[in-house]
Amino acid sequence: MIGSHELTRRAFLASVTTTAAALSFPARCNDAKVVPRKISPNEKLNIAGIGCGGQGKSDVMNCRRENIVALCDVDSKRAGEVFARYDKAPQFTDYRVMLDKMGKDIDAVTVTTPDHTHAPAAYRAMMMGKHVYVQKPMTHTIAEARLLTKTAQEMGVATQMGNQGHSGTGARQLCEMVWSGAIGNVREAHVWTNRPSWPQGIYEPLPTVPVREALDWDLWIGSAPYREYGEKYCPHNWRGWLDFGAGALGDMACHIMDPIFWSLNLIESEWYTAEVTAIDGENDQTFPNSSVIKYTYGPRGDMPQVDVYWYDGGNMPPRPKGVPDDQQVGEGTWNGRANGSYMVGDDGIITAGEYGGNPRLLPDELMADYTRPAETIPRVRASNHYRNWIDACKGGTPACSNFDYAGPFTEMVLFGTLALKAGKQLKMNNKTGIVEGVNDSAAFLSKSYRSGWELPV
Repeated sequence: MIGSHELTRRAFLASVTTTAAALSFPARCNDAKVVPRKISPNEKLNIAGIGCGGQGKSDVMNCRRENIVALCDVDSKRAGEVFARYDKAPQFTDYRVMLDKMGKDIDAVTVTTPDHTHAPAAYRAMMMGKHVYVQKPMTHTIAEARLLTKTAQEMGVATQMGNQGHSGTGARQLCEMVWSGAIGNVREAHVWTNRPSWPQGIYEPLPTVPVREALDWDLWIGSAPYREYGEKYCPHNWRGWLDFGAGALGDMACHIMDPIFWSLNLIESEWYTAEVTAIDGENDQTFPNSSVIKYTYGPRGDMPQVDVYWYDGGNMPPRPKGVPDDQQVGEGTWNGRANGSYMVGDDGIITAGEYGGNPRLLPDELMADYTRPAETIPRVRASNHYRNWIDACKGGTPACSNFDYAGPFTEMVLFGTLALKAGKQLKMNNKTGIVEGVNDSAAFLSKSYRSGWELPV
């Protein structure tokens, strides 16, 4: 699938703001390929962390049984706890400098930054032969997702996107239920979240204020178009801004929609569409306060065309027919909205929680007499998403959400964000990367990059 996804050099030249780079990229894969260091299962990985505050702290700490050899964060205060814990590890504010100075000492990298920095950091690391664990969504654009997927294949590195539910038992049970015909052919799926939990629907840039102490704002901006510092862009609210994040979709769809994408084999669809059916707060600065997006995927093998609906900002799907009000659908209470999904097939309904947890038939009476099918998908040891990646880095089987899977899945998520920006139905050929009704598909799937941060897309 990925072989036909390569974007043109022309599109790259059209998308960047300038071709000059403050720090050069490593050689292209087909020039002088860097081979990852072979590591035995009993040896410890040398891991560097890019982004060490917030979720970055969790990602670094979940690798603590390995060697933490370098740390990087643009905000030394926010990363202070991790910096203090690993005070012997060299500390940096610019990951490019870290990789250039310490590349020979690093085997693998965790990337836990705002979405717009995922691809530049991961690409640079992979080009140096480093294994990468990248938080969700894997990238900020579809072009970046295809670039990282292709680069991982060429460089032979182990990869993992941080959608930890993909290592869970629940997502596997849901797939096995669908594939065994528990509800027949699936015709529609509904996925909802209680996000955003940060401000969106903002029409103007934030007022400029002095940059807070300990934050390198220029490095935080990275590849995004430069804007003056505003107090509420970071460390959390960046998710709502188009230049930095991917809204509620980018935050939660990689979790809640994952079992839908996997069980319905959407990766194999020849085409798909995305259409916004409800929106509140459309503007050119942030994602809307709320939205409903309808995806339609073409047939896959013996699976028929299917509609997949996404709801955020308080929007909810219709309650499935025939399910009593006192029975749980998804996760949490229905009126409390929480997160969850359900699928409607010719012969029944399956619902699951945020990470695909507790998949079950509805109404509850049907589950009482149901015997789960035999396990056909290998289980991840202790459902540990990090260990799954670390084992892959040491020559084990590929991590379960490696970029061959996570790249196309990220494309689905980000196609919804493109529909939000475009304000019209979009249709994409999944094999060729051609989007109908736009002048230049490659440019449409990419974005502009600030000097010094360009990518070959």
